[in-house]
Amino acid sequence: MTVQDDPRVPDTDAVRAYLLGLQEHILVELERLDGKSFLRDNWQFPSDATLRGDGRTRVLEDGDFFERGGVNFSHVMGDCLPPSASATRPELTGRAFEALGISLVLHPRNPYCPTVHFNVRLLITTAPGEALVFWFGGGIDLTPYYPFEEDCRHFHQTCKDTLDPFGKALYPNFKAWCDEYFYLKHRQEPRGIGGIFFDDFTGESFDDAFDVMKSVGNAFLDAYVPIVERRRGIPYGKHQRDFQAHRRGRYVEFNLMFDRGTQYGIQSSGRTESILMSMPPIAKWHYDWHPAKNSPEAKLYTDFLIHREWV
Repeated sequence: MTVQDDPRVPDTDAVRAYLLGLQEHILVELERLDGKSFLRDNWQFPSDATLRGDGRTRVLEDGDFFERGGVNFSHVMGDCLPPSASATRPELTGRAFEALGISLVLHPRNPYCPTVHFNVRLLITTAPGEALVFWFGGGIDLTPYYPFEEDCRHFHQTCKDTLDPFGKALYPNFKAWCDEYFYLKHRQEPRGIGGIFFDDFTGESFDDAFDVMKSVGNAFLDAYVPIVERRRGIPYGKHQRDFQAHRRGRYVEFNLMFDRGTQYGIQSSGRTESILMSMPPIAKWHYDWHPAKNSPEAKLYTDFLIHREWV
């Protein structure tokens, strides 16, 4: 068997081509939703940088619908795997690595439209005299401010439908992983209503694992766009915007304190502007704030920011 025929050897060219195509496909739909164009910023690490590689940052700020949105592609290589990437697999510490993926975060202006996060990625590690190790990771999760039952069910049903062809155990496993991961331990509350999350995923072969990653990537627009199409016309005022900013503060806390992708980017001396693209443009922190009893804001906590089986 040649290296090219080995089902365990990642085809990075195929992954890169898929990710770049997915990025452009998503951008076309998001620009249709918003009416404005994303800034397109292609970049490369300088020759004297610690890292090697390139990326394509796509950012929209102060759009007609999205207050901020980013859809970033990066393909990065380095001589030492960042600590966040080997946290669950310490035997890989110090290996050289190659990572490529898409990371997306959308912050609509309308508080009745949820924030959404999505990413898919491939990571490969190598060391002299040792076997190559690779895995896929990623997921989709939803962070509503004024949620609707049917939206949450639609989001989770789409996630389930995209995974079921690969085995009925994947959705419940990835949902539980998402619920556990997107949890603010210091607040003892979820970031949102979850979705699916996976990491260290290798499947039966490279092609098998790649197919799962592609299916998750292809499901993003189907999971999210119908929700914003239903809710974008709902009127809102200062009260709803203030609550949205309050909840966005939780989003910032998670990204800076717990998010492995943010930590990976910072630890690997990555491109700061692209790494912090996920932050909302406006967020607030209120001291010891609690929602009024039986209010729509209270309903978020009592009915949605709890463990639930949505499908």
